Amino acid sequence: MSTPDTTSWGWSWRTTNPLVRGDAGPTAVASPASEPAAPDAPSPAGAPDAPSRGALDAPSRGALDAPSRGALDAPSRDVAPDAPPPPAALHALILAGGSGTRFWPLSRRRRPKQLLALEGEHSLLRATVLRLAPLVPPRAIWVCTTRELGPAVRRELPEVPPEQVLLEPEGRNTAPAIGWSVRSMPAAVRRGVVAVLPSDHRFGDPESFRDTLAAAARVVAAQDRVMALGVTPRWAETGYGYLELEAGEEPGGLRRVRRFVEKPAAADAARFLASGHHLWNAGIFLFRGERLLELLARHEPELAAGLEEIAAAPARLGEIYPRLPARSIDYAVMEKLDGLATLALDCGWSDLGSWAALDEVLPADAAGNTGRGDRLALDAAGNLLFADAGAIAVLGVEGLVVVRTGDVVLVMPKSRSQEVRRLVQELAGKGREDLL
Repeated sequence: MSTPDTTSWGWSWRTTNPLVRGDAGPTAVASPASEPAAPDAPSPAGAPDAPSRGALDAPSRGALDAPSRGALDAPSRDVAPDAPPPPAALHALILAGGSGTRFWPLSRRRRPKQLLALEGEHSLLRATVLRLAPLVPPRAIWVCTTRELGPAVRRELPEVPPEQVLLEPEGRNTAPAIGWSVRSMPAAVRRGVVAVLPSDHRFGDPESFRDTLAAAARVVAAQDRVMALGVTPRWAETGYGYLELEAGEEPGGLRRVRRFVEKPAAADAARFLASGHHLWNAGIFLFRGERLLELLARHEPELAAGLEEIAAAPARLGEIYPRLPARSIDYAVMEKLDGLATLALDCGWSDLGSWAALDEVLPADAAGNTGRGDRLALDAAGNLLFADAGAIAVLGVEGLVVVRTGDVVLVMPKSRSQEVRRLVQELAGKGREDLL
């Protein structure tokens, strides 16, 4: 099997996002890819239109905003944009169906975290696609999202063929999402290497990330191994899962994964950091598509059978998919593999899992205040001030998160950022659907 070509692919990315250009409306989507879908590949289901973008859209950019991150911009390439990648090329599956409640009130059901521009000019989803260039061109990208978010995702990624934006009837965790997405790909794509990535993470060094991803893809192509990329831990984090590694190292820095470890207690996290044998679990996996389906058939036969039912009768997707076992890909497959391999990512990764996590990556003033939008801080230190609409002014306060949108103001201690979900649950219980 040939290895992915990481040097010859090129393409031009047009800035068509109305939030970036300031246009009044969405642009047309790209024409379908020249390679026809396999007969057994289900067509994406329809979805209601996303709401018009208004006061809750990406933050306005002013003089006080964080600088645009040039590292996320794709280089221009003078190559025909409609040239499909070779069948053995690396394809990427981006999981973009999450609700992102931890960034409420900026994130809402119809505009979750992955559609927000939190630090640069691009949404996290668009930044994920740009970050893959030129290793993975748009025609080799697949996105799994929900029916509700489908129109917004397609507008956000017009260069990705619209039929490669796959719409789940409902969320069933990552094993069904990944399995169904891979089974929906043409057979030629399934025979090649597929990388699965979250849509809402941050990488401070995109080039280093691409280098590691390309190296992992070469291993998968040459050895037919399954890989789970981990992140070299920078502190004793208790909010992430870990990969515990076997002793010893294979050529090229390859390590074998001994086991997955759930979010640890503080003492265990400190021990993991000191050991040198643990990585943060970044939720990034690589495998041949057919290999993944074989593993699902072995370890999750009920799920695999359901996927084959859908492939045989795509029109029954809405009936069959909700019956699939709702399990994570870690539990369903990855934790059961003896030969799971990993390469360490050391590229400024963050899952941006809370307002406090965003505070860690935004530029700070002399008093340690961060944020975006129209804001003023006097005799104040260590605050995150995020104005999506209007202005924020604080005086004599420390360690707060203040977020202002068109209809909500959130104020909380930065140390309690993980508890935003409590507010979302309380509002849901009170029937305040207008704020969710």
